[in-house]
Amino acid sequence: MTRKWNYPRLTTEEQKLGEELARRFANCPPISDLLVQRGITTIESAEKFFHPSLRDLHDPFLMPDMDKAVERLNRAMGSKEKILIYGDYDVDGTTAVALVYRYLQNFYSELDFYIPTRYEEGYGISRSIIDQIAAQDVKLVIILDCGIKANDEIAYAASLGIDFIICDHHVPDAELPPAVAILNPKLEGSTYPCPHLSGCGVGYKLMQAFSISNGIATAELECMLDLVAVSIAADIVPMIDENRVMAYMGLKRLNSNPNMGLRAIIRTCGLGGKDITISDVIFKIGPRINASGRMQSGSEAVELLVARDVREANERSLAIDQYNKDRKELDKRITEEANAILEERGEMHSPKKSIVIYNKDWHKGIIGIVASRLTELYYKPSVVLTLSNGLATGSSRSVQGFDIYKAVESARDLLENFGGHPYAVGLSLKEENIPAFTQRFEEYVAANILPEQMTPQIDIDAFLTFSEITPELLSTLRLFNPFGPGNQKPTFCTRRVKDFGTSKLVGRNLEHIKLELVDDTSGRVINGIAFNMASYFEHIHSGRPFNICYTIEENKHQNATSPLQLMVKQIRVVME
Repeated sequence: MTRKWNYPRLTTEEQKLGEELARRFANCPPISDLLVQRGITTIESAEKFFHPSLRDLHDPFLMPDMDKAVERLNRAMGSKEKILIYGDYDVDGTTAVALVYRYLQNFYSELDFYIPTRYEEGYGISRSIIDQIAAQDVKLVIILDCGIKANDEIAYAASLGIDFIICDHHVPDAELPPAVAILNPKLEGSTYPCPHLSGCGVGYKLMQAFSISNGIATAELECMLDLVAVSIAADIVPMIDENRVMAYMGLKRLNSNPNMGLRAIIRTCGLGGKDITISDVIFKIGPRINASGRMQSGSEAVELLVARDVREANERSLAIDQYNKDRKELDKRITEEANAILEERGEMHSPKKSIVIYNKDWHKGIIGIVASRLTELYYKPSVVLTLSNGLATGSSRSVQGFDIYKAVESARDLLENFGGHPYAVGLSLKEENIPAFTQRFEEYVAANILPEQMTPQIDIDAFLTFSEITPELLSTLRLFNPFGPGNQKPTFCTRRVKDFGTSKLVGRNLEHIKLELVDDTSGRVINGIAFNMASYFEHIHSGRPFNICYTIEENKHQNATSPLQLMVKQIRVVME
């Protein structure tokens, strides 16, 4: 799909703010622009950005209700009450439960955890589960990555003498559940400095506050930042502020001495001995943890993440790897079925601004992935629904810049339940309400989406000549890690490059181009790879100029002739 290229334009004010940085990076001009685009305008803030430190984490007691949460937890432990750690079945929820459960195990034994099954019990907390909890004489539940909309259920639990501490990061309603404490940086009126924590991140802040209140050194807790890093990457929360600090420290842990369960996954998916990146977490580690909740039970993921025995961790990792293989097969089949339906509808050329698709036989654990695939392919906000426990249950995904939470919320009177973020929402409704929901959802999207939000975009951070791609630039770009929303890997554009004469088609079907390029500023030959762009090869091979946008990747292959490679995102032919 052809994408629109957005070129960088710093305002006059941004240019002035970046003057100090420009002097500091005089030998590497693009760096100051990259920093200013990220809101970093002083040498001091640049040093903090390039060298994240745990000292830069915020005081957890800045979060509303933190003092109440810690007081209730301390009281429960002092009174020997049974405490249950409860969470969602996705990566964020299972890592959050594993972190809080394992950390509290160091100090307390009257402790258990629970992950609901996706199919029998569904998302969040229910009355039937609360009845089970009451029968076990649990007095305090710490609920993670869910619970912010469970008003009736938590009121029912309170009537049975069960208190809840909610640790959530989903968008709350105006009316909040009657919990003893609600930890959510998105609460209206909250002044917590980092409103975009993951669910596991909120759990970490609770444990940080618990440690401070009891005078406990936080070294043991900091060893668990690998779990937080996995949640941040998998839940795609903004990689800014303390999220970036926790992801940075967590990645260091993943690469040096990870949690035993994570170590087993790393080995299983072939990352042992390699430098693990956020991309590896998103595409290899996260999907395996997620597959447990999608295909079987999220409890198995927690059991893996809290394992203390090497053999047990390896066995559980292999089981979860098999779930991931099964998930891939289902994902492929259902995506193909969905595409066939949409092609029959003529969706690619439809004037409609959104997609809502329903099949009662689709696997509930896969529909979120399918929604993502459809959004990528058609570049429209998409909702995919299936039948589960008598309700049409689904997931939605959005395009860049469009708040799909508000779109779903516009039809809340037709829904049984919904919750999520601006880019992803889960929902359920009665089958008979699907046509009305489809219409209302489309009306909202059509009225509110901007034309540019329906066109795939590539944001170009800076223009480079090949003479500016220096070892110093490469070294400084490494310090921009870890990458994610709010701190994306820089994308560059070089104009009027030409084939050195040695570029060639590669791949099983000769669908990719292995590039060897030059420009007018340098005699250097720069290597690159352009996946699925064979249609440009004739133009490239003719020696005519073209423009490229790309990211710069380190080339770690043993036989690499160059320390870097351009990962070409798109090619534009230059019209002479």
